[in-house]
Amino acid sequence: MQTSIANSVSATGVGLHSGKHIYLTFRQAPPNTGIIFRRIDCKPVREVPANMAFISDTRLCTTLERHGAKVATVEHLLSAIAGVGIDNLYIDIDGPEVPIMDGSASPFVFLLKSGGLYRQHVPKRLIRITEPVSVTDDNGATCELLPHDGRKIEFSINFEHPAFSDSVQRASIDLDKESYFIDVSRARTFGFITQLEMLKKQNLALGASLNNAIGLDDTTILNPDGLRYNNEFAMHKILDAIGDLHLLGSVIIGTFKGHCSGHRMNKLLLDQLVSQQSFEYVEVA
Repeated sequence: MQTSIANSVSATGVGLHSGKHIYLTFRQAPPNTGIIFRRIDCKPVREVPANMAFISDTRLCTTLERHGAKVATVEHLLSAIAGVGIDNLYIDIDGPEVPIMDGSASPFVFLLKSGGLYRQHVPKRLIRITEPVSVTDDNGATCELLPHDGRKIEFSINFEHPAFSDSVQRASIDLDKESYFIDVSRARTFGFITQLEMLKKQNLALGASLNNAIGLDDTTILNPDGLRYNNEFAMHKILDAIGDLHLLGSVIIGTFKGHCSGHRMNKLLLDQLVSQQSFEYVEVA
């Protein structure tokens, strides 16, 4: 059956790119509502559905916009929502960006589980991939969705850095056999210190710190505690993909494969999937 949150829970944190302190509250939503962001700082309140139709920007994060109201950096929260299995949720937010928390989806998983799950008496609606769909860019980045009776995700990135012996980092997970909470949700976003000043001049990464991202210089990882997984970078790309793909409106049954792709290509993949109509809706109870 579809689920929502049983009890409202709230949190506060800083926006990774805006640097603003944001307050958000998760509230129960009726069956078939989906995931709705509510910009409560706008007068009147503006609702922005978590739907691919409202993607407005994919630079370094995924941004949604409707009626002039934006909500940026939605991918980590949507990944947690997909991982927990919540179908319907209101997210009251008082600023333009979801707080980054510790750079992973784990704090959102904790919050959603703290609120408890409320079972609703309406069947879940899943999305099954029926035909292969893929996109490629000029730099050789690729991503694809393939038919599969389950949920598998594979990702690889080129990562030439002295801290790693292998220049290609890989990660994969079968969500029917392995745990999203243990194996994916704790993977953090990452970036190079040398790029930070350039990003700040573009009004990006204004809230970035070693408390909410993995930082690298030319030779080493700067975080005192090191990595949470030996392939944390590739695993975080899986985390992002789960969140971005959830903008199709439901959990996807199939295999996702990505190589050096990101938010922009995840959007292009969803566009191609819808254009080809290479999926079907499946109700389960």
